[in-house]
Amino acid sequence: MKRSAWRFLWIAPDIRNRLLMSFALLAVYRLAAHVPVPGVNREAIAGILGQSGAGQTLFNLLDLLSGGTVSNFSVLAMGVYPYITAQIIIQLLVPIIPPLQRRMEDDPREGRKWMEKWTYYLAVPMASLNAFGQIRLFEQFAAGRQILTTPLGFNLPSLAMVASMTAGTMFAIWLGELISEHGMRNQGLSLIIFSGIVSRIPANLLRLMTDQESRIPLLFFLLVITTLTIFAIVYVQEGRRHVPVMYPGRRVGNRMSMPVKGTLPLMVNMAGMIPLIFAQSLLTFPAVVAQFFVGSSNETVRAIAVFLQSNFGGISPAYWVMYFFFVVGFTFFYTDVIFSQQNYGENLKRAGAQVPGVTKGAATQRYLTRVLRRITFPGAVFLGMVAIMPFLVGLFWPVGGSNAGLLLVSSAGLLIVVGVIRDVYRSIEAELKLRGYDAGLLVR
Repeated sequence: MKRSAWRFLWIAPDIRNRLLMSFALLAVYRLAAHVPVPGVNREAIAGILGQSGAGQTLFNLLDLLSGGTVSNFSVLAMGVYPYITAQIIIQLLVPIIPPLQRRMEDDPREGRKWMEKWTYYLAVPMASLNAFGQIRLFEQFAAGRQILTTPLGFNLPSLAMVASMTAGTMFAIWLGELISEHGMRNQGLSLIIFSGIVSRIPANLLRLMTDQESRIPLLFFLLVITTLTIFAIVYVQEGRRHVPVMYPGRRVGNRMSMPVKGTLPLMVNMAGMIPLIFAQSLLTFPAVVAQFFVGSSNETVRAIAVFLQSNFGGISPAYWVMYFFFVVGFTFFYTDVIFSQQNYGENLKRAGAQVPGVTKGAATQRYLTRVLRRITFPGAVFLGMVAIMPFLVGLFWPVGGSNAGLLLVSSAGLLIVVGVIRDVYRSIEAELKLRGYDAGLLVR
């Protein structure tokens, strides 16, 4: 009968060693996540994270991207977020700057190496700026609490804080690269963020079970919502539109073989969770700025600041409506940018392949772009629904007066968790098949 190849998981020494190496490096990362930044009052930080409004929304986003280390305000408080930001900036600059675009088109392999190199270079100043900005944000939201033993400024303690946080970010990136090289291939940074998200689930579950009187119905409700959401994420993320492509035949001796029929799979959701990060960062920014003017003596300025806080602070229904439309819009924008960089029309032309009924080259790229935009629409709407899932769930079961406090993992976090598990599963399965452990092996 047929048995799964996964029973050979610990028998294959290469795969076993890669898994053990990944677990060991993730354990090192989680231990380093508890090393505090020098000169920071962590009790005051915990009080800030317990607040509601724009500050909590922003800090929850930072905590997600840092892998759960902002709540500890450790040296890894920024996680790999500066590297991700630098990567997004480089990706967005390539189609805008013609020399960069030509570099990618002339030699894609060297272009990717160039992008990786400059992403690392850009990550260092981004990490330093993010460290300074993060400390300033905590100071502004401190509400009278003293979070720093020394006032932030151009002095040795402040430089030590910024330097330690920058070094922590580069250490996290290095651990991610080690995991990708010696552990799970090309999964290092994703696994680091994944480990931080998963590590927060027990604490979130304990909080919900402690705060709620009807624990059993709540637990059942959580399981049902989480299961349905995971099923929907997997269903949409696996969605493909297979565009038919004709590949030229090969010459075998004096004879030419017939053209080969193939397909070009286009993903329904190519953007992943990036639109959620863009939308949330942009929507939270007005409320963060308004925080500085709430106590203004000018009534007009104070009224505008209160209005921005109430509508962009992550609590009002207006925020969630705007969040939905922003996610949908950013999904289309980011998908167009990424797809234009891949330039399938020119790549198919170089390979001699052609979409039936479509001219090679630029016409093929335009055709594929139109097809991609049509299938991106349901993917964008789905991402928007996932983004506002805390609000929708909170309408049925409010927790502590907040519509965002019920889910064990945030919507963006759930996208990461499901995506990483799916990629790791495929990577392990491919490694098993590569070593001859076929899932269809007949065993008596």
